[in-house]
Amino acid sequence: MKRIQFILAFCLLAVPLLVARASDAPKEAEPATREAQAKLLKELPFHDLQDFEDAGRGFIGTLDDGEIKNVVGRIIYNLTEYDFIKGEEAPDTVNPSLWRQARLNMTGGLFKVTDRIYQVRALDISNMTIIESDTGLILIDPLLSRETAAAALKLYHDLAPGPGGSQRPVRAVIYSHSHTDHYGGVKGVISESEVAAGKVAVLAPDGFMEEAVSENVLAGNAMSRRAMYMYGTLLPRGEKGQVDAGLGKATSKGQMTLIAPTDIIKETGEIRTIDGVTIEFQMAPGTEAPAEMLMYFPQFKALCAAEDATHTLHNLYTLRGAQVRDANKWWKALDESIDRYADRTDVIFAQHHWPRWGKENVLAFLKQQRNAYKYLHDQTLRMANHGLTPKEISETLAFPPSLASQWHLRDYYGSVKHNVKAVYQRYLGWYDGHPADLNPLPPSEAGERYVEFMGGADTVIARAKEYYDKGEYRWVAEVLKHVVFTNPENIAARRLQADALEQLGYQAESAPWRNVYLTGARELREGVPYAPTAHSTASPDVINAMTPEMVLDYMAVRLNGPKADGKTMRINWKQPENGQVFALAVEDSVLLYKKDKPWPDADADLALSRVALTAVASGETDIDKELEAGRAFVEGNVALVREFFGLMDSFPVLFPTVTP
Repeated sequence: MKRIQFILAFCLLAVPLLVARASDAPKEAEPATREAQAKLLKELPFHDLQDFEDAGRGFIGTLDDGEIKNVVGRIIYNLTEYDFIKGEEAPDTVNPSLWRQARLNMTGGLFKVTDRIYQVRALDISNMTIIESDTGLILIDPLLSRETAAAALKLYHDLAPGPGGSQRPVRAVIYSHSHTDHYGGVKGVISESEVAAGKVAVLAPDGFMEEAVSENVLAGNAMSRRAMYMYGTLLPRGEKGQVDAGLGKATSKGQMTLIAPTDIIKETGEIRTIDGVTIEFQMAPGTEAPAEMLMYFPQFKALCAAEDATHTLHNLYTLRGAQVRDANKWWKALDESIDRYADRTDVIFAQHHWPRWGKENVLAFLKQQRNAYKYLHDQTLRMANHGLTPKEISETLAFPPSLASQWHLRDYYGSVKHNVKAVYQRYLGWYDGHPADLNPLPPSEAGERYVEFMGGADTVIARAKEYYDKGEYRWVAEVLKHVVFTNPENIAARRLQADALEQLGYQAESAPWRNVYLTGARELREGVPYAPTAHSTASPDVINAMTPEMVLDYMAVRLNGPKADGKTMRINWKQPENGQVFALAVEDSVLLYKKDKPWPDADADLALSRVALTAVASGETDIDKELEAGRAFVEGNVALVREFFGLMDSFPVLFPTVTP
């Protein structure tokens, strides 16, 4: 089943579909781009090097070669790919502010945060925090992959100073929130048998399992494709390719795992004492994740901000696609953190980036982060109530200088422009209020008419080249989209649009924006990449964690409505592992289900495990193979059961994005 949790646990091998020519290679920065980079160098406080000092503070050591491999020897994470970033001066092809962030995200290894608190950074896109309890370790967020988490824990065991470092067992794992890069590596640091035996506790916020399993399932295939753009998965690493992800270097490509929590935190103020370490929890649902919590450690005067306060403006809407996050809840959560903890906190750390030390610095950081999300929320709605559309607000609204000058609020991951559109969408939806936008033509039809209005493709391309030479890349990209969607075989239009997207990528301060632009440019030049092998983006642990209702909801999404037209089916699905029965029905081209109310007159009774049903529905196996193997049994109309599964769509992993 091609589903995702945080996506990107794999990297597809790209095989160009078009014949690449010298003219299709990445270009140099144009004069307009060099001018934009130089202008930013003068506007931002590049003389402020405090972040570099903080990012390196407490450094103990790192991996010898920067590579992490899986059990078969394949490299699943490689920090040395980014050695080109070590120079201080940004190349013309990278926004100098993003280059600064990319250099900071290269600072990796084992760090001491404060007494008995350590972090492993830059061994994945997220951090793993390690707290020394009286007799063992408490781990916060075991990274994205089993392999990187194991490497992070080994690094601590190899390098941790003081007695017993290498002998300390893991006593507890805490998931700060429900995104995969904060739990996917758990089986690299503990085992299910240890948890079952009560040797290790696993803590998580209320709603964690439901959100961890469900967030990206129903739209997972589309989200996965878009994530390839957002993270630059298919881009080469280099000054003209992927340089960073904003939150960290890149996502690892190892095995994602999951162990269910044994202790659920439900309310702010709940306290747990684990092996001599006291932890006070603050709930923050609906902020950066649907299920999220912050943690305060009174013994160490340390606050873990999870992912609600990091060294970037975060996403209220993530470009891979997800439900819009609530800026109002976000600022209120940070305001509560200030009230509860700021006056007794000496160090704040998060599960991305580096800490800040000192009460005054902690307070200033939290206030600025809080005020940024409140400003985005309030000012977007103020302008919307004046009648401005999302595009108008995005083009107009900017942070005041007091916030815009803060490095930790720059657009490295989220951006002001797309976050204000998220606020608008949350309150007012996709429709901007203009009647012309209520039912517009689809891109191909609109493109044909635009091109005709503008005098034909050759005229549009010629005029677009004039604007390209003037450095108006946004307009070139927009106008040539109509030509490409009218005729995707127009190579001249594709190449010029690619050149424009490339320059926009070079100028972008946001790592996801850069990756999106450069991936689009590459696919316009080379075509949609081909994946020689199919990879599931959901691990067996995630599949096993899905409830039967989740499986059936996903099957309903895969049901091809037109193909099911006129068909009526009734099937009782029984799970042999627990005896649970669901009554399934296809009618009016939809899949319906009810729990524990079997059809007395069903067309067929199907006995099949939940995991096997998922595999059959997704095309990983088929019902005939399950029947032959004795893993499925049908009483009644076997042909109808085969027909039922034949109504399920298979989603292409790689579908066109910049072409029709």
